[in-house]
Amino acid sequence: MHAFYDERKRTSAFSWREFSRIAGFSSSNYMKLVCDGKSRLSKIGAEQVAVAMELEGSAKEYFREMVSFADSCDEKKKKASFARMQELAKENKVRTLAGDAYTYFGKWYNPVLRELAPMNPGVKPMELSKLCYPEVSATEIRQSLDFLVQAGLLKKNGEYHYEQTEKVVTGVAGCVRPTMRSMHKQMAELAAVAVENIPVEERNFAGVTMGISQETFRRVSQEIENFRRKVISIAREDQKGEQVYRLNLQLFPLTKRKEAKHV
Repeated sequence: MHAFYDERKRTSAFSWREFSRIAGFSSSNYMKLVCDGKSRLSKIGAEQVAVAMELEGSAKEYFREMVSFADSCDEKKKKASFARMQELAKENKVRTLAGDAYTYFGKWYNPVLRELAPMNPGVKPMELSKLCYPEVSATEIRQSLDFLVQAGLLKKNGEYHYEQTEKVVTGVAGCVRPTMRSMHKQMAELAAVAVENIPVEERNFAGVTMGISQETFRRVSQEIENFRRKVISIAREDQKGEQVYRLNLQLFPLTKRKEAKHV
């Protein structure tokens, strides 16, 4: 919940009052009390918060089990909730990074190789390096593959044969944010190169410049987040990967905010 709040706060004027309101609580600081460990969520409250965070399907069920695990005083119930959380994570093949996040997101080609190596069984590092845009040295490829295996993000099944241990990798918000800035910069630079070097039929670039309010900014930001989640869901279903793509979603100001006029 705190990670959700931090992310919304980072991209908008989101507040604890707003979080409490959309979750259906009359107390303006209730969500802060819950996140600070000074209050608990009931089953009904957990459902309200899940809806507020727009969780669906397995993500919503995982959240319910997290709440149950944290609040239950019964050891058997805690174990049952924890076991179900593990099942859900395994079923949906989602991996959350913490300590390894700095290394994983520090180099743009780490996420690329996590996708590329399993697509090309038996292909050596030198050959993989030539498949990357831009090319990466064979030494960097080897180091990246060794890290991915060591971190449990790839499983080695013979010489130069790899498979993913999870379909989706995410990060713990507080751990990832600093290194993600570097990742975003690297990917933005690669996008600029792609405009010039990648045939138009193999890429999709579009944009719009608009004058909007902060309220509209928040609405658009949420729509982008919903779309991002949908794309992840579609990609997760694909079992016949042929190429590694990067989708950048960017919404940023090109001017300073207009000063309010005082009468």
